[in-house]
Amino acid sequence: MMGPLAGVRVIELAHIMSGPTCGMLLADMGADVIKVEKVPGGDDSRRFGLPTIQGESSAFLIMNRNKRGIALDLKQEAGREALKRLLRTADVVLENYRAGTMEKLGLGYETLRALNPGLIYCEISGYGRTGPYADKPGFDLIAQGVSGLMSITGEPGRPPIKCGGPVTDINAGILAAMGVLAAYIHRLKTGEGQRVDTSLMEAGIMQTYWHTAYYLATGEAAPPMGSGNLTSAPYQAFRTRDGWINIGAANQSNWERLLEALGAQELGDDPRFRTNADRMAHREELAELISERLQRHDTAHWLEVLDRAGLPVGPILSIPEMLAHPQTLARGMVVETEHPRAGRVRSLGLPVKFSQTPGTVRRPAPLLGEHTYEVLQEVGYSRAEIDALVAQGAAVAA
Repeated sequence: MMGPLAGVRVIELAHIMSGPTCGMLLADMGADVIKVEKVPGGDDSRRFGLPTIQGESSAFLIMNRNKRGIALDLKQEAGREALKRLLRTADVVLENYRAGTMEKLGLGYETLRALNPGLIYCEISGYGRTGPYADKPGFDLIAQGVSGLMSITGEPGRPPIKCGGPVTDINAGILAAMGVLAAYIHRLKTGEGQRVDTSLMEAGIMQTYWHTAYYLATGEAAPPMGSGNLTSAPYQAFRTRDGWINIGAANQSNWERLLEALGAQELGDDPRFRTNADRMAHREELAELISERLQRHDTAHWLEVLDRAGLPVGPILSIPEMLAHPQTLARGMVVETEHPRAGRVRSLGLPVKFSQTPGTVRRPAPLLGEHTYEVLQEVGYSRAEIDALVAQGAAVAA
């Protein structure tokens, strides 16, 4: 058993992050994801500025595990024909090229739909395939700005700042995977394939639910609040004597527990802090008073005290600390594979668990063209025919 999607074949014509995120999630859940890389060079993430492991791009390695990899020159007729043979056997195709690229190659949705009526054709782009921005290229930084995310991130009065992670890229990949699965359920019922279309901009917009609700109710745009929360207080990061912790006293009962744990019951009688609305109106004053108390002891002391009081509390971990955390490890969120060049490679595990059909990390990210012979032989090519494709530069084999 290799996960709930065992037996589903996905052709990934995607590069860098949003499309490969979708492909990786589907592969982790058991799908046979065949990554088709361009010739020459392969996925651009093979040359990204992140550190390498034995000469192999860590960016590529972390996004492309569990996939088989082939390399085709889709500008050559022979390369396109090889891809079409693959697509006749596929359930899903993923692509995140700029608008019009697939059509110029003769591989647009209508063409592939005629080739394989049950095919689910998933597109991820910067702004979606309709609307005045449909032809614009998409990048996470730009999408975070256009979606409104950068206007609500960071500290008040400071320059615009992006979220630390590429949230629109990753979220677009998650949305695409959700869309593919919904379309696959529809196909199981009807036999009909369809087009699935999502974008980085929409992936960013959907992160603004609370802030959009605030604006639609008041007509005013909520400002950035640092680690604070738009709906309740205290709910933010606080300094301790030796570091920082997050405390989420988001309702009245938790507020009262916090006062008792801090030995600050007098704040409960202060008219500035009696209700959540009062606390929100005086959020900065409240934060200063709580911080003064917290800075009397170390982080470890407060984590123990507040946890014992039943309060939502947690440390602010670095990436190394997160990877070594016992809960991270208990949930299988650090996995290892054996790569033919990079050796033992650690990566992040599957964040969705299944009781009956668990997903697994079965193979490392492929070398460029590592499975070209294997995959093309599965769709009827002889070894001599593949040799000819490689010789003319229409394919690359590792």
